Amino acid sequence: MSKIVHPYAHRLVILRDWKSRWFADPKKYVTYLKGDVLIRQYLEKKLRGMYVSTIEIERSRKATRFIIKTSRPGLLIGRNGEGATKLKEDILKKMDYLKLGRPEDFKLEIVEVSNPEADAAIVAYMIAEGLEKRMPYRRVIKTIMEKVMAVRGVEGARVVLSGRLGGAEIARTEDLKRGSIPLQTFRADIDFKRERATLSYGVIGIKVWIYRGKIFSKKQNVKDTN
Repeated sequence: MSKIVHPYAHRLVILRDWKSRWFADPKKYVTYLKGDVLIRQYLEKKLRGMYVSTIEIERSRKATRFIIKTSRPGLLIGRNGEGATKLKEDILKKMDYLKLGRPEDFKLEIVEVSNPEADAAIVAYMIAEGLEKRMPYRRVIKTIMEKVMAVRGVEGARVVLSGRLGGAEIARTEDLKRGSIPLQTFRADIDFKRERATLSYGVIGIKVWIYRGKIFSKKQNVKDTN
């Protein structure tokens, strides 16, 4: 039987870094892990519609830093930074509610994603948004696929929709692929994301793969030039 591996976890250490970065005592490990999972779930639900790519968490002994990557930072920051300060307060309130304890130094950073069409999380949300607006699913995935393939550096993309497509009684799967997606190649920069579109007649699952070319180490490039 074949084994399916998550494309992000498959490339950890080689190309990717962990989304939660910290070292803890064995006593604090469970608290930190629980906090990361619950706060990330809370933020993903709260920030839905803000075109958020990833939420990264860094911890040290005294400081905690949240890095939110989004293609529309203006929606999060708000006028004069009001949105960012409110979001920071909401995160701290959630920490108090979950009894995680407030960090001495808490920082919230909002980073802009330069190429949103080359980011699987943002593309998956754009598809979900189109489906939730009752647009024809084939048109949605074709137009977004054209946008993705037009981005410089993108060499392949794949979208899979599954569920009651078009309101049909029987659930089915629709697949659209352009270019190549070498899932087994470690140095292939493949971004992957799952998303849900909630409709009146059920939930439609969305999977997006985006292949952004191969990444070679600097040392190897230097040898090649020599």
